[in-house]
Amino acid sequence: MHCDIYKSSKKDEMYLYIAAKDSTEQAEDYDPLAVLPDMLRQAFGRATFVMQLEIYQERKLARVSALHVIDSIAEKGYFIQLPPDGLINSNAVEPEGLRGA
Repeated sequence: MHCDIYKSSKKDEMYLYIAAKDSTEQAEDYDPLAVLPDMLRQAFGRATFVMQLEIYQERKLARVSALHVIDSIAEKGYFIQLPPDGLINSNAVEPEGLRGA
């Protein structure tokens, strides 16, 4: 399965995987977010194309199983990759700033 991958303008490390359309199917007004429910679409923000990737069952992906991505696209039409847990530590001490400035 060939997938187009888009990154979110509203949330770092959030990506949308959808089945790739061939270039003859894509028009200028093509909206990759059309497959998403309205609430998820609003949370995702503007979609910026990152890359096209061939995904197959044995392929190793960094944060999720390829089979999970394939199943989700087949069932829902999309897969959303959320930021990893612990990416932002809400309890972290704020930096003191530049010293000597």
